[in-house]
Amino acid sequence: MQNFTEEERIELTKMVLAVLNDWGTSEAIQIQLLDLSGDIKPRHMKRYYYDDVPLPDEQQVYQRIEHIMGIAEALRTSYPLNEAAGVVWLNRRNRRFGDRKPIDVMLEDGINGVLAIRTHLDCAYDWHMDDQKNS
Repeated sequence: MQNFTEEERIELTKMVLAVLNDWGTSEAIQIQLLDLSGDIKPRHMKRYYYDDVPLPDEQQVYQRIEHIMGIAEALRTSYPLNEAAGVVWLNRRNRRFGDRKPIDVMLEDGINGVLAIRTHLDCAYDWHMDDQKNS
């Protein structure tokens, strides 16, 4: 599906799981955020952490990875001196999202919620999306 080598897919898997771990998400939530198929159970996530096994080579998974990594980068840019502040922001109710926590928006609204969080945090991505709409 993607034009990544096996090694690149493994590295990308490790990177996105490190981000999700930094966010304090459980394996069950990671499965939801990454839109992994119903066959993958929370206990199966250990193989991605500890073995050299990449996440499934599926378009929706890589779409989620791209957005999660974009959100992580935007949080690092927004809170450069305090990494924990980004995690707090993800878990604090926000009026912009109907008084829901951004992490809940991503879980409850699926890819639309993930996009909403990314465009809120990353104005450069938002501009990119506007350019695509106007093309």
